[in-house]
Amino acid sequence: MALTPEDAGRAADGTAVGSGIEGTADAGWLRVHPASPFVRGWVALAALLFFFGRDSFERFLQGGPLFDERLAGRAPWLLLGGGALILLTVLGYVLSWYFTRYQVAGGYVRVNTGFLFKQQRQARLDRVQAIDVVQPLLARIFGLAELRFEVADAGQSAVRLAYLRADEARQLRATILARASGAAGGKPAREPGDPESGEPAAAAVEAPEQAVLTVPPPRLVGSLLLSEQSVVILAGGIASVMLSAVTENRNFTVFLIPAAIGLIASYWSSFNKGYNFTAAISPDGIRLRYGLLDTQAQTVPPGRIQALKVSQPPLWRMFGWYRIQVNVAGYGLAGSAGEGSARTTLLPVGYLGDVMDILSLVLPDPGTQDPVGLFTAGITGLADPAGTPGSAAGKASDGGFVTSPRRARFLAPLGWRRNGFAATESALLLRSGRWWRNFVVVPHQRTQSMALQQGPLARRFRVADLVLHTTAGPVAPRLIQAGLDEARALFDAQSARARAARKHQKSEHWLEPAAQPPAPPAEDHQEGPHHG
Repeated sequence: MALTPEDAGRAADGTAVGSGIEGTADAGWLRVHPASPFVRGWVALAALLFFFGRDSFERFLQGGPLFDERLAGRAPWLLLGGGALILLTVLGYVLSWYFTRYQVAGGYVRVNTGFLFKQQRQARLDRVQAIDVVQPLLARIFGLAELRFEVADAGQSAVRLAYLRADEARQLRATILARASGAAGGKPAREPGDPESGEPAAAAVEAPEQAVLTVPPPRLVGSLLLSEQSVVILAGGIASVMLSAVTENRNFTVFLIPAAIGLIASYWSSFNKGYNFTAAISPDGIRLRYGLLDTQAQTVPPGRIQALKVSQPPLWRMFGWYRIQVNVAGYGLAGSAGEGSARTTLLPVGYLGDVMDILSLVLPDPGTQDPVGLFTAGITGLADPAGTPGSAAGKASDGGFVTSPRRARFLAPLGWRRNGFAATESALLLRSGRWWRNFVVVPHQRTQSMALQQGPLARRFRVADLVLHTTAGPVAPRLIQAGLDEARALFDAQSARARAARKHQKSEHWLEPAAQPPAPPAEDHQEGPHHG
C-alpha cells in the first residue's frame, strides 16, 4: 500500500491515528508491499521446487518419463501433496503480508507482525541511533527496499520494515528523521498518553546532501590484497609448503585448499560490501552508500557515534592508507561478520586527507585550536625519546600527546613511544601500536564508565592501563601503559569532563533550536554584608 501525502503528513506530525495491536489500515496502519513475503522467502520456495522437481527434471533431460515407473501409479497423489504443500507455503506468505502493518505516530515507529502469534515492535523516534535502507539483489530487481531502525540496545535491529517501494522507503526515512531531529514543526516527539492535535502536517522532504568522498574499486581491491588476512594466509601457505618439503608429506598442502576457498569468499564479501562506497553529509547526519549486489544506504545522525578508530595495517603504510571504524549504539556486533563490519565502517580505505574529512564530520567541534596537527600526531606521530612524558617540553615535542614513560620500554620495546593520550575540550584521543597503528577518538559525553587496570609487571614499573567503556562495537578504547600518576590524573579529569559534557549535551532532537538559558537576575547595588 502506498504512503499517501496525507498519511505521511500524519506520520510527520506524530499524530497517533491508530493504537494497539488491532489497528486497521484505515486508522493509519499501513501495509508493506505485497511482494515482500516472497522476496524474503524465495529461498524456501526454491528449495521446495528443487526437492520435488529435481528427479523429474533430470529424467526429462534424458528423454525419460517425468515420474519413475515405480511411482507412476502414485503420481497424482504426489502431485496433489506437493501442490498442497506449496499452496500452504504461499498462503502462509500471504497471511504474513496481510498481518504485517506499520505506523509512525505519537513519537514512535511501530510494526505489527504475526497472524497466530502477534508481535508489536516499536522504536522511539528521538532514540533512533541510525536508519538503514537495505536493498538485497532480488529486492532491487522489484524496486523494493528494507528499512532498519537502530536504537541503543546493542542487539539486532529494533524495527525492520521489509519491504517497501524504494521511493516510499526513502520518503519514510525522511519523515522519521524529520520527527527524530525536531525539524518537523520544531516540536519534540510526544510521549504516549499526551494529547494529540490531529492536525496533519506537510510530508517531510528528504534533506539535501553534499558528497564528501568516494572509494574507487582499484583502491578497494589493493587494500584487500594487502590486508591482515592476506598476511596470515600467506604465512600459513609458506609454512605448509616448507613442512611438506621437509617431511616429504604432502598432507600439509591439503589444508591450503579450504584456506584458499575461505580467502576468496572473504575477499568477495568485503569487495561486495565495500564496492562504490560513498560518504556524504546532510542535516540528517552522515550518509553512507555501498554495495555491489546488495546495496545499503546508512544514515547516522550527528552525535550518535560513541567511539571512532583510525587504523593502519603495516602493508598499508607504503600507500598511506587508513581505515575508520565506529561504535554506534544499536549496531553492536549483531548479524554476520561481514554485515557487522560493513555497518560499522565509516571509511574502508582512504588517505590521510579522507580521514581528516571524516573526522570533521564526526567531531565538528574538535575542541582545539590546531585539530589537523593534533590528529596527525595521533595518527602518525611518534614520541621524541628525549622528551619527558607529562611535561610541557614532552607535550610540545609530541604534538600535545602524553606518552608512556621511558621505564615502560622494557614492557613494550617497540610501542612505548607510540602509546599516549591527549584531551581536548570535546574528546579524549588515544593512540597505540607501532606497526599496527591505532588512533581512537571518544567524545567526552559518550564515556559511560572507566577502569584502571594494572598487572604484576605493570605495578613493578608503575604503569597502568585506562579502559573506557562505550557501546558494543569494533572500537575498544584503551590507554596502554601510561605512567601511574598520569593515569590516575586522567581518570579523575576524564570523569569530570564526562559529567560536564553530559550536562551540556544538546537535545536528542539535533535540529531543534537550542533552548536559551534564563537571563541572570539583576544585580542589587545596595550595600550589604559581604561573605568571604
